[in-house]
Amino acid sequence: MGSLSGLPLFVLLVQKLNSISTKNISIQKVSGAVGALIEGIDLSKKLSDSQIDTMQQTLFSHGVIFFRNQKLDIQEQKKVARYFGNIFIHPNFQGSGDDPEVVMVKRNPGDAAIVGEDWHSDTAMMAEPPMGAVLYGIDIPPVGGDTLFASQYMAYNALSESMKKIVDSLMAVNSDRNVAGPNSGLNNKRSTKVREDSLWRETTHIHPVVRVHPKTGRKALFISRPYTIAIDGMYETESKALLEFLFNHCVRPEFTCRFQWEQGSVAIWDNRCVVHLAINDTGPYHRLMRRIQISGDRPLGCLTSI
Repeated sequence: MGSLSGLPLFVLLVQKLNSISTKNISIQKVSGAVGALIEGIDLSKKLSDSQIDTMQQTLFSHGVIFFRNQKLDIQEQKKVARYFGNIFIHPNFQGSGDDPEVVMVKRNPGDAAIVGEDWHSDTAMMAEPPMGAVLYGIDIPPVGGDTLFASQYMAYNALSESMKKIVDSLMAVNSDRNVAGPNSGLNNKRSTKVREDSLWRETTHIHPVVRVHPKTGRKALFISRPYTIAIDGMYETESKALLEFLFNHCVRPEFTCRFQWEQGSVAIWDNRCVVHLAINDTGPYHRLMRRIQISGDRPLGCLTSI
């Protein structure tokens, strides 16, 4: 993808990030593939344009950003989300009290399942999936409950040139049938509830298998096991075999980072170029997180002009 200066947009973003005044701000990569820890920003305060720009460009460059030792109430967390876009209301989760913009992600001792324990891109069945989310750690167990993230830029780049030519033109069917509705059977296994009522209806949309990021112009795989149910236009056996390969490929260890939560930690991820997974290993401990999602746009593929 070009730019008026002749340099790729992604290169310009990195140059801009390096040129931003980051006085008293530290940015450290957390792995070779994805993720950066930002220190020196108090998210509860009113941020300067420079601080907001630093957060945005670091997110675009690293896919997910992390913060430690934050104290956020609901309104402050919403303010952080709005630095990146409008707030997205999840159609299936029951919100926190009367606030549909907030999802309390709970895990209690004895829960057989948790939210997000398969690698996924959030809410991919929507026509315009969320661009990201702000997740805040409230009650963190002394051990366990980490979250893994995987770069889908790297997953795409690691494919052979022949495979890239195949997947560049493919479209995938994404559905919420496995994560909500009367047949999902999730609410009797976990404390975070979804809609399973008789009025629930499946939401399905077709998205490109390879998504072009609207900010960086880079290509990323855009599939996830809970939501992507078929390759559009393929026989079931063909679709199943190709998706199984891609599901396993896109989360290879060298594409990932692992974040260990502490009380007051915050993660903000770019849903357009990373997938993530919550690890259900907290044993006898409670875990409580507060999530606010950020509205996104229609995924555009390699054959669609952006």
